[in-house]
Amino acid sequence: MYKQEEILPYGGKEEKGKQVEELFDNIAPTYDTLNHHLSWNIDKGWRRKAISQLAPYSPQSILDIATGTGDFAILSAEMLHPQKLIGADISEGMMEIGRQKVEQKHLEDIISFQKEDCMALSMPSESFDAVTAAFGIRNFQDLDKGLSEMCRVLKPGGHLSIAELTTPVSFPMKQLFWLYSHTFLPLYGNIISRDKGAYKYLTSTIEAFPQGELMMEILKKAGFKEASFKRLTFGICTVYMATK
Repeated sequence: MYKQEEILPYGGKEEKGKQVEELFDNIAPTYDTLNHHLSWNIDKGWRRKAISQLAPYSPQSILDIATGTGDFAILSAEMLHPQKLIGADISEGMMEIGRQKVEQKHLEDIISFQKEDCMALSMPSESFDAVTAAFGIRNFQDLDKGLSEMCRVLKPGGHLSIAELTTPVSFPMKQLFWLYSHTFLPLYGNIISRDKGAYKYLTSTIEAFPQGELMMEILKKAGFKEASFKRLTFGICTVYMATK
C-alpha cells in the first residue's frame, strides 16, 4: 500500500473510494474555479503539455480516467481530433458539469461520460489507442490496480499520458510550495468550496504520492514499458508518458 492510499478525505471506516466520490460530488460546483485560481491558470498549460505527448500517435479512441468536469477530455478532443473519447469518473456530480461543457462546445458526437470504478473498468481489454489522466490517479483507492486496469484497456502499442501534481524537490521552490499548500490553499479552498476537509486532503495526497523515478517503476510493474517523465513549473506538476 502506498502512503496516499491510507489518506481518507473524511476519516472513519468507510472505504476510500466512497469517500472520494462524496468529496468530489460536494466540491463539483466550485471545482473548476478553484482549480484555475489556485494554480494561477498554469494548470491549463500543464494539460496541454500532457496532451501534446500523444499528438505524434494520432489516437482515434481515447479513455480519460478520473475525467472530473471534463476539461482534459475537451482539450484532448480539440487538440487530437479523435473519433471517440470516453470520460470516466466515480463522481456523477463532476461529470454532470462536464456534460454541460461538452454540449456548449458541441462535442457530444465525440465525447461521452460513464460512471466507472477505475479499479474495475467495464470496458473490454485492448479497446483504446490512448488512456489519459489529469490530477486524479493520486485519489485511487489502489494505485497498482487502477494503473493495471488502464494498461488492460489499452491496445498493444497504445500510449498512456498522465499529468499529476507533485512536490518540488529543490530549494527554494520546495519550501515555498510547502508554505502555500499548507496555508493559503486549504484556507481558500475551504472558504470557496465550504468543504472543510477537501483541500486539506488534496494537499496531503500530493505530498504522499510517489513521483519521478519511483512512479516509473510503478508504471512498469503495472505492465507499461518505455516510461518517462518530465517535471513542469519547478516540479509542481509532473507529466508521465508510457507505452503498452
